Order: sequence, then structure tokens, then C-alpha cells
Amino acid sequence: MRNKYIDLIEQSFTFPQEGFATENNELLFYGVNLMDIIKQYGTPVKLTYLPRIGEKIEEARKLFNVGIAKSLYQGKYHYCYCTKSSHFSFVLEEILKQNAHIETSSAFDLNIVESLYEAGLLPKDRYIICNGFKKDVYLESIARLHREGFENMVVVLDNKDELTRLEKLIDEPIQIGIRVAAEEDPKFEFYTSRLGIRYRDIVPFYVDTIRKHKKFRLKMLHFFINTGISDTAYYWNELLKCVNVYCSLKQIDSEINSLNIGGGFPIKDSLGFEFDYEYMAEEIVAQIKINCNSRDVKEPDIFTEFGSYTVAEAGAVLYSVLAQKQQNDREKWNMVDGSFMTTLPDSWALNRRFLMLPVNNWDDEYERVLLGGLTCDSDDYYNSEAHSNAIYLPKFRPERPQYLGFFHTGAYQDSLGGVGGLQHCLLPSPKHIVIDRDDNGEVTTKLFSKEQSWKSMLKILGY
Repeated sequence: MRNKYIDLIEQSFTFPQEGFATENNELLFYGVNLMDIIKQYGTPVKLTYLPRIGEKIEEARKLFNVGIAKSLYQGKYHYCYCTKSSHFSFVLEEILKQNAHIETSSAFDLNIVESLYEAGLLPKDRYIICNGFKKDVYLESIARLHREGFENMVVVLDNKDELTRLEKLIDEPIQIGIRVAAEEDPKFEFYTSRLGIRYRDIVPFYVDTIRKHKKFRLKMLHFFINTGISDTAYYWNELLKCVNVYCSLKQIDSEINSLNIGGGFPIKDSLGFEFDYEYMAEEIVAQIKINCNSRDVKEPDIFTEFGSYTVAEAGAVLYSVLAQKQQNDREKWNMVDGSFMTTLPDSWALNRRFLMLPVNNWDDEYERVLLGGLTCDSDDYYNSEAHSNAIYLPKFRPERPQYLGFFHTGAYQDSLGGVGGLQHCLLPSPKHIVIDRDDNGEVTTKLFSKEQSWKSMLKILGY
């Protein structure tokens, strides 16, 4: 009878697969033996595997450039990274090595831009797409960088008032974009995004206000779909509406030449995940070309802002199972040495599922369990996977340790969880390890941050 955990995985999925394999009963993550990491650093521990970031950027560029070649598309493709997904220095440094462009959301983002420039990592001709609702300090930072010679900044207007406020801060012409207030998915609780300018207002706004301003050059139309890129009637309808607005702007003699597709590709949340990235990239390019040609308009350059797609698959969180509690006839709780609410906040706030696998004991029999975090909150649990309404792990045995990992966690979880700040029930932020490979392909590890200390928390609290 095949009742080992490895049997369960091999019967359910194609395995091994990209990023995951086993060796001697233990899990490898992109060829890195995770038990070696645990033996050196302990748990709980966060990991960032840097080489995966460059691989994802290269993959996206290939997808869109192949689509451009197949469609004989006249525009170019530009890869942007939206910094809000992960602001860590080692992430931005790796992204800039790939000659990617940057999309920002706040004034502090531009302080990061300046820091990267001063370190010689970010040239001034790189595109800086300034998105988001802009407070005065954000606009002032934009104006400062513009004066300092960042020639390819594009200020994406969230509302009409931002143009008036920016005009008072700059002396030389600056490139701007307009964000479209997209219609939300029908399942949402509201109809239209709170961000951006309504479809029907964009062309009149350009004609009546922007066109006569000598300080502004309209370069870009931006739209963001909260649910990301998906092969649904809703997505294609919103894309078509945006392309039609672009064509209308182009036909009234504006300088616009770029379409910015916000909202990224989905990320793998289980071993059974399937998504036809190649088809979607090619179809996006083809649909833009078809609709522009039908309006006798030259196709725009395509910008994408991929955040989660860029960094999520580089991240992982490893835990130890501290004990198992049998709470009734059916429910076994494996208690881990961390909190899901603080370390993986999207699992609590959005009921999001991450790819979860044991790190060791793959040759043991498996059992169905629930996972419990260490806070005293009843919501600090994990009870299902993306492909199943259950969790299976090797059978718990008190005499030997059991470790497990959550993978593709590299986007948003640190900032949403308040890394380095106050944590629920004062559980500390775990240590963070950065994994890379040297010129010979050998694995290197570096401790980026230690586990948060009780002193740092008490200082925040005023003790």
C-alpha cells in the first residue's frame, strides 16, 4: 500500500517540478537543501532566493517579446517592478541588475530611488513610474528628482488636482500619465476603482487642460486590474476600453505613446497550479494591435508593472512543529513555532493560500491535520490548501522533529505584517536569510536580519 507522503504527492501532481524536488527524504527549494538552512539558522526563518527574481524578469520579457514578434507589433516592451511588493535593498539591487524599471507608490519610494542612484545602481535614464494618490510630500519629491535630472520620470495622475499642484512645483517640462478608474470585478462590493480618472473624463481633461500646458507631455495611459491578468471576459473588456481611450487620445494629436498594464500575472500557489502565461502575453499584444489598427493608430509601447510575479516565488517561510494536540475525534492540531497572522498576514486577512510542503520525513506515512499559530487569537490557523480543503503532512511523532515550509511568500507579507514593528501577542519577527549563488553556482547564505528582540518591541511601546 502506497501511503507515504511522497506517494501522496507523486500520485496527485507531476513531481519533481520547477523549484521543488526531494533528496534523501528532504525537500530541495531551487536546489537548496532546506534542512541545511534549518540546521544552521533554526526556525522560524524567512528565506529569499535571489536568483529566482532575475529568472522571472527574463521569463516575462521573453513572453512579451515573442508575442510582439509573432504579431509584428510595432511598439516595444518595458518591464517595471512595483516596489510596494517588497522594498528590501537586496530585492531592488537584484531587480536593477536585470535593467528593469521602477514603479513607485509614495514619497519614501523616491528616497529609495535616490539611495539606489547614489550607490551607483540606478541610472538617471531608467523609467520611474510615479503612481498612487499623491500627498504634497510625494509631489515635492517628484519635483526634486525631476530637477536632479531623472529624465524618464512619468507622473501618473490619479486625479485632476494633482496636475495643478505639480505645476506649481516644476519649472521644466515633465512626462505625465493618466490612470484610468477601471470598473471592478462584478464580485467586488463597489463598481469602480477609487483610484484614477473616469473613462469619460480623460479625453476632455486632456483637451481642456493638459494640452495647453507647456510643462506637461502626456506619455502614458495606465490601467490597473485588481484581480490581475486573467483570461476572463471582464479582463478583456477592461483592456479593450483602455485601448479605446488610448486611441482617442492618440487621434487628437497628443504625444502619448505608451500603455501601462497594471495588475500582474498570477503566481503559483500549489503544485497543481496551471496558467498559460505564453497565451496570455501573446493575446494581450494581439488584442492591443488589432484594436489600434482598427482605429488607424500606431501601437503603443507596452509597460507592465509586475510585483508579486517578480518576487513572490523567491520567498519562503520555514516553521517547526512544536507539538500535536488532539482536540476532538477528528481534529489534530499541529502547533508551529510562529504565527500565520503576523508572518503570512494574507492567509488571515484574505484567506489566501500559499504553496505548503513538509521539509523532511517525506518517506513517512501521512495524516490530515490543522495548523495552529502561537498567538492567542482563534483566527491564527491554516486549514486548507489552494487545491484541497485539507492539509496533509507526515505523521507527527514526538521523538523526531517535523519541519514545514510555506513557499512563494516573497510579495507583500513583510510589509503587511509590519516587519520589525509590533507583532500580535508580541511574537517577534523571525530571522531573514538571503540565499544566492556565486559565480560557480555554489549556494551562499547571509543573515539579513536577526529575530526581533524584546528590547526593540518595548522601545516602540515606550518602555
